[in-house]
Amino acid sequence: MRIKAALIAVALTVLSACSSGSSASDTLKVGVSPVPHAQILKYVADNLAAQKGLKIEVVEFTDYVQPNTALVDGSLDANYFQTVPYLATFTKESGAKVEWVAPVHVEPLGLYSKKYKKLDELPSGAKVAVANDATNEARGLKLLEANGLIKLKPVDQPTVRDLAENPKGLQFVPLEAAQLPRSLEDTDASVINGNYAIDAGLKPATDSLALEKAEGNPNANGLVTRTELKDDKRVKDLAELLGSQQVKDYIKQTYNGSVIPV
Repeated sequence: MRIKAALIAVALTVLSACSSGSSASDTLKVGVSPVPHAQILKYVADNLAAQKGLKIEVVEFTDYVQPNTALVDGSLDANYFQTVPYLATFTKESGAKVEWVAPVHVEPLGLYSKKYKKLDELPSGAKVAVANDATNEARGLKLLEANGLIKLKPVDQPTVRDLAENPKGLQFVPLEAAQLPRSLEDTDASVINGNYAIDAGLKPATDSLALEKAEGNPNANGLVTRTELKDDKRVKDLAELLGSQQVKDYIKQTYNGSVIPV
């Protein structure tokens, strides 16, 4: 009877651990873009994680597709690279059971050029590259509209086919977001995501011809996990650390306004 009782106790312990996700002592595998996400997460792993008894494995990706597919297939426990609108598009198209956990920072989207130093210098017929994924294409076009270069039709997620006015006759070149910094050699200007701009040695706060405003920006980058892990202690602990004052200070001191904590 004692053996049977012990076996039942072990079984109940295993079931309890399974029901609440992986054990809090297990390493949390988190997928990130190299800059600034990996840098921020490594700061947390090296300086703050021990406070929570948390072990973090940082897994870097250079595109915006694999961090979500790896999360869905179980290769990752969480990721930190995307915005709420991007996640919404992914879940709508894939049906994946993933959830937003918490925002961390904003990377203002910017318009950059190697040929021109001011926005009003862009000539008629200028070739402008934009991201080819729905979320970042819409975001880039809205940046151009906010700076008077185009006017968009009143749709939620505009594409280059939704121009109401294009007074300069801008020619749009849709490219994968990761390719946009390299496109500067061949375009008059390119709308580049903050992480790729920084990784390419650009300084959004000073090098951009136009830059998104941080105030009220709905495009904060944040922590995402699978639905089954939303109550996992490791995920909650990481979200708390990413939102800590230490991380806010690290972001401010490291990126000088090119990345802004929320």
